[in-house]
Amino acid sequence: MKKYYFTFATILAGIICAVAYRIIGSEIAPDGTLVEPFYLIPMFYLFFFAGLIGLIVITVSKLRKQS
Repeated sequence: MKKYYFTFATILAGIICAVAYRIIGSEIAPDGTLVEPFYLIPMFYLFFFAGLIGLIVITVSKLRKQS
């Protein structure tokens, strides 16, 4: 089970980035520019898919050892 801690932590970090983006939201400044925490979107994808890939790799290697 310890193998999965890092993958679950990265998936959780990705979900936290997505939730934070939704909570912070975006707005239009008085000068007409869009103000939003855009950096959270690629961070969500990076953390989430890195965690999923790690989860898949660990699961496949565990299944190979059993057979």
